[in-house]
Amino acid sequence: MDAALLASYASEDARRGPAPDGAFTGAAGGAPCGDLVRVSITIEEGAIAEVTFDAEGCTTATAAAAAVAEAAEGESVLEAAKIGAEDVAAALGGLSPQGRHAADLAADALHRALSAAASSGDRLADPPPTGERVLVAMSGGVDSAVAALLERERGADVVAVTLKLWADQHNNGAKSCCSPEAVLGARSLAHRMGIPHLMLDLEELFRTRVVGEFVRGYAAGRTPNPCVICNGDVRIDAMLELADRLGASSLATGHYARVIDDGEGPLLAAATDEAKDQTYMLSGVRPQTLARLRFPLADLTKPRVRELAAAADLPVASKIESQDLCFLAGEGKRSFLKRHGGLEDRTGQIVDGDGRVVGEHRGFHNFTIGQRRGIGIGGGDPLYVLRTDARSNRVVVGSRNDLARRRVRVRDALLRRPGDRVDRVKLRYRSRPIDCEVTAPAGRHPELWLELAEPAYGVAPGQTACLMDGEMVVGHATIAA
Repeated sequence: MDAALLASYASEDARRGPAPDGAFTGAAGGAPCGDLVRVSITIEEGAIAEVTFDAEGCTTATAAAAAVAEAAEGESVLEAAKIGAEDVAAALGGLSPQGRHAADLAADALHRALSAAASSGDRLADPPPTGERVLVAMSGGVDSAVAALLERERGADVVAVTLKLWADQHNNGAKSCCSPEAVLGARSLAHRMGIPHLMLDLEELFRTRVVGEFVRGYAAGRTPNPCVICNGDVRIDAMLELADRLGASSLATGHYARVIDDGEGPLLAAATDEAKDQTYMLSGVRPQTLARLRFPLADLTKPRVRELAAAADLPVASKIESQDLCFLAGEGKRSFLKRHGGLEDRTGQIVDGDGRVVGEHRGFHNFTIGQRRGIGIGGGDPLYVLRTDARSNRVVVGSRNDLARRRVRVRDALLRRPGDRVDRVKLRYRSRPIDCEVTAPAGRHPELWLELAEPAYGVAPGQTACLMDGEMVVGHATIAA
C-alpha cells in the first residue's frame, strides 16, 4: 500500500460534493460496516461527463471514492462499466485485506449509479462503427458465462447485464441468480473476462408480475409457473430494451434452446441436450422477441459447457446449479407463502374420491396435483393428490390411475400456427412430450381442449401447456381446472 498516494486521494476535494442536477447516484455501505460511499454521475452522449462523490467512515473509503470518481470521469459508459474493485485498489497503490473493503464499496457505488442509468430509459451508447454488439444476460453461473465467452470468440462486442429481481433476508442469496449477491458475483466474473457489466433493477415489476401471480395462484389452488411468466413478460423484453439503448443488436442468454425459421417466421425449438432443454420455460416469448435472441449453447451439452469454462479458466466451471425458484433460494415454499401471501397453516381434511376422511393436512396450498410424498398417510396403496379445494380447504387423494387424463382443458391459449400443426404437448417442465391433437385456427383462444394420445398423470391447473410441432414450439396455454 502506498501511504502517500492514499493520503493524496483522501484529501481530494475537486470531485467531492453533492450530486449535480440530473445525475444518477449510487451508494454502498452503511451503518453495519461503518463506511458509506456515494457516487453520482452525469452522462452526455454516451460518456461520463461529471462525477462527484462523498464518503463517510475511514480514510481509505474516502480515497477509494476519489479514485473511482477519477477513473470513471471522461470514460464512455461501457468503459466505466469495466471498472472494478481491483482497478480502484491498483489506483491506490494496492490495499491491505482490510482496505480492500473500501475499494469494493467504491466500485459498487459506481456500478449502482450506472444501474440507475441503465434503468432510466436514456440512451447510453451508439452502435459500434464496425461489427456487432451483443448484450449477454449473465447470472453468475457457468451457462451464461460460456454464452458470453462464445459470443466474444465469434467476434461480437460483448456487454454483460445481470438482473436484480429479488432481495430478501430470508433467502440464501448465494443460491439465487437474481439477488444482490448474484449481481456482485456476475460483475466480478464479467470483469475477469474483460467485459463491461451493468445491473438492471426490475425488482418492483418482478414482485408484482411474477411473485404476485405465484402467491395468488397458490391461494386459489393452482400450481403457477413463474419462470414462464418471467421470461415471457418481464426479463427478456426489458433486457432487449436495454440492448437498444446500448447500441446492441441482439441479446444472448445461457438457455438451452434454439431459434429456427419454419418459413413463416422465427419459432423456438428444442436444444440438442434434451436433459437441459429449456424451451418449456421460454414458450411465452413472442416471435418478434425471438428474432433478436441468440442461444450460443443450443448445440452443446452441459458437460461440454463445463469443459469450455474450465479451458477458459473460469471459476464457475464446476459451480453447482440451484434447483430452487430464484425468489425461494433456500427458503421453503410454505414459509414464503406465509410471509408474502398470508397463507397460514390451517388444518383441513384429506378425503378420498368418495368424500371419506382419510387424514388431515395443514393447508391446501401446500399440495399440488400429482404429489405423492408428504401427504402424511401411511400404509396401503400409494396415494396421490387428485385436486385441492381452496374454499373448503380440502385435499382429495386417490390412486395413480385416478390421475389419468386423456383430455386437458387449457385457457388463455395462443397458437402461433394453426392447431393442425400441433402434434405434441409438454404439460410440465421435466415431463416428456405427449402426442396430442388441437382443433383451432392460429390466434388467441380463451379456452381449448387438448386430445391426448395417451393418459397424462398429474396434470396441474396453473402449469403451462407447451404446444409443439415436432421440436418447434408453436403455442402455449395455461392448464385450467
